Amino acid sequence: MTSATAPPRNGLVSRNGLLLGVDIGTSSSKGVLVRPDGTLVASAQRAHATSTPQPGWFEHDAESVWWADFRSLTRELLAGLPAGDTLAAVGVSGIGPCLLPVDEKGTPVRPAILYGVDARAGAEIAEQNERYGPEEIIRRCGSPLTSQAIGPKLAWLRRHEPDAYRATRRWYMASSYLVHRLTGRYVLDHHSASQCTPLYDLAARTWSQERCEEIAPGLRWPELVWPSEVVGAVSRDAEALTGLPAGTPVVAGTVDAWAEAAGVGVAAPGDLMLMYGTTMFLVGIVPQPLTSPRLWGTAGAFPGTYCLAAGMATSGAVTGWLRDLTGTSYEQLTAEAAALPPGAEGLLMLPYFAGERTPIFDPDARGLVHGLTLRHGRGHLYRAVLEATAYGVRHNLAAMTEAGAAAERLVAVGGGARALWTRIVSDVTGREQHLPRHTIGAAYGDAFLAAVGAGLAGPGDIAHWNPTVEVVAPEATASTVYDRLYGLYLDLYPATREAAHVLARLN
Repeated sequence: MTSATAPPRNGLVSRNGLLLGVDIGTSSSKGVLVRPDGTLVASAQRAHATSTPQPGWFEHDAESVWWADFRSLTRELLAGLPAGDTLAAVGVSGIGPCLLPVDEKGTPVRPAILYGVDARAGAEIAEQNERYGPEEIIRRCGSPLTSQAIGPKLAWLRRHEPDAYRATRRWYMASSYLVHRLTGRYVLDHHSASQCTPLYDLAARTWSQERCEEIAPGLRWPELVWPSEVVGAVSRDAEALTGLPAGTPVVAGTVDAWAEAAGVGVAAPGDLMLMYGTTMFLVGIVPQPLTSPRLWGTAGAFPGTYCLAAGMATSGAVTGWLRDLTGTSYEQLTAEAAALPPGAEGLLMLPYFAGERTPIFDPDARGLVHGLTLRHGRGHLYRAVLEATAYGVRHNLAAMTEAGAAAERLVAVGGGARALWTRIVSDVTGREQHLPRHTIGAAYGDAFLAAVGAGLAGPGDIAHWNPTVEVVAPEATASTVYDRLYGLYLDLYPATREAAHVLARLN
């Protein structure tokens, strides 16, 4: 698929060159060009569709989504490259953990199976828990087996699509596939690997060979590297397809949330990132491996670091659903919601519109709006959506605290980090949130990881790249109201769980 990797140009990296970062998201891809001091030069975005061929299935075509978006973004960004500027390095990230099986030539044998929103491998999760023991899996791998994990997805592929599995020789995630297309290398970063439960040993930081062979026999496994590690250079074939100069260094990259955390300075123990997007994601930095049956324990983005992470299956996806349902703009919905008091005048919502990940790990959980009356309108519903995601954040922060990960500094990022939403989250959680200068997403973190790999920045330089420009503080009166409603929120799921599971089977 690619020719031999071209060596870095003259063996050197341009000290004045720009850093390219590209991130593949659930519903869109983004790219940026950044100077070595962190100045944003240009950005671009591409929307794309996610395929749902069956209920509970979520897929991307690697060629027409991941690779096509990358090529389109890089050509647009390079077309606007300022005169005299060169490219110093490339960083990539993407949704994950995902499973893209490819054949001997590197050609995908089926669309990629996406991360925890894809719930097809329920039977395989149960079987692997029975085989290896849930407590032992958490102890050795850092995370419980859930729909997020790669091991059950591989087992599902082997069982349900045997022809595709027989053709499979290697597998990729979004970031590692882009690296392969650019350089020809077959690598995976340690963080992404640590989400491949039960196949990666977190303490030993290596593949568990006996489990790999038992769950997915006959496959070759990627070399493990760190996200900011230069793993190759743009090949001449990739240059022809993307316009990137052959020889440009490429770093390994990682899962989007961890790239974004790196790009906003969430790197020291006690730091925690809240990523407002299609889904809500939380990444907390911890000083040593921590485990919890309700959270994900992973390797960090930099050598020697560890994380405790949480993720909600929906957040922005529900605001988008309500916008489309009402035919109203975000601006209008936000204005109407902002005019209402805390509690949306008696509405309480469960945001489980696509099941839920942490801390309940229930793919059959369902969304619920409680307290509806004839006087409630779209503004009430929109405020209830924002408050529901805030309750979910508080629930996950409590689970992290119970596991020993006390978050001291919260950093809010992502396209959904808008004024009303962040204020509600601070009021519900009682916590300050720091908003950095750039909240444009993981692509900016990709550029920073590329700068670190190219020797143009160190991990600590992100404080200069992307300083805090605003702090959102909780308002005491609102927090008092939300404390009471949060208790009702916690009661609502167990009170309706059985009915939700019955309804889920009718989908």
